[in-house]
Amino acid sequence: MSAKTQKLLSLLNGQPVIPVLKIANVADAVPLARALARGGLPAIEITLRTADALEAIRLVASEVEDAIVGAGTILDARQFGAAAAAGSKFIVSPGITRELLAAAKDSDVPLLPGAITPGEIMAAREAGLRFLKFFPAEQSGGIASLKAFASPLADVQFCPTGGITGKNAADYLSLPNVICVGGSWVAPDDLVKAGKWDEIEALARAASKLGR
Repeated sequence: MSAKTQKLLSLLNGQPVIPVLKIANVADAVPLARALARGGLPAIEITLRTADALEAIRLVASEVEDAIVGAGTILDARQFGAAAAAGSKFIVSPGITRELLAAAKDSDVPLLPGAITPGEIMAAREAGLRFLKFFPAEQSGGIASLKAFASPLADVQFCPTGGITGKNAADYLSLPNVICVGGSWVAPDDLVKAGKWDEIEALARAASKLGR
C-alpha cells in the first residue's frame, strides 16, 4: 500500500460513511460541517458542482477544526490544484485519467479516483492506488460487481458511491473489499435549506454506527 493510500485511510479513520455534499448556499457550509462532525462524520466531500464549492471548502478548512474536508467531482489537474489550494485534505474524482494521476503524483494531497471496470482498476493499481471510488455504484452492478472483484483484484479496496442510501449502505459495508461508502442521505437538501442541523447531526450519528 502506498504512503498516500495510507494517508487517505488515516484521514478517513474508519469512518463508514463519507457525506457527499453539494453546497448551494455557501453560508450553509460551516454549520453543516459542524453538524456532521458532531454526529461522528468529520470527513466530508464537498463536490465542485456549485459555483461556491471552493469557497465552501475554504471556509470549512479554516473554521471547522473537527472537519476533514475533501473535494469531489474533480475532473482535471486545474481543479485538483484549486481544490488543494482551498484546503482540501483529499481529492475525489468520478474517474481516472493520466492527467489526474500526474497531478496527484506531484501533490501531497491523496487522490480517490473512480474506477468501475477491471481495466480502470488495474490502471489505478499500476499507479500505486489500492483504494478507489466505485462510481456510480448502483448503476454499475453494485454489490454483485464488488463481490466479483474481490478475488481477482484482492488487494484493491473501494468506497462505493452513487445510489447508496441508509437502506443499502450496511449491505455494501459488509463486503470485505469495501472500506466505506459515500452518500448524500445524511444531509438531505430540504434539511440543509431549513437549517435543521440537529436533525442532520442525528442522521450522521446513525450513519457513523453502520457496519460496526
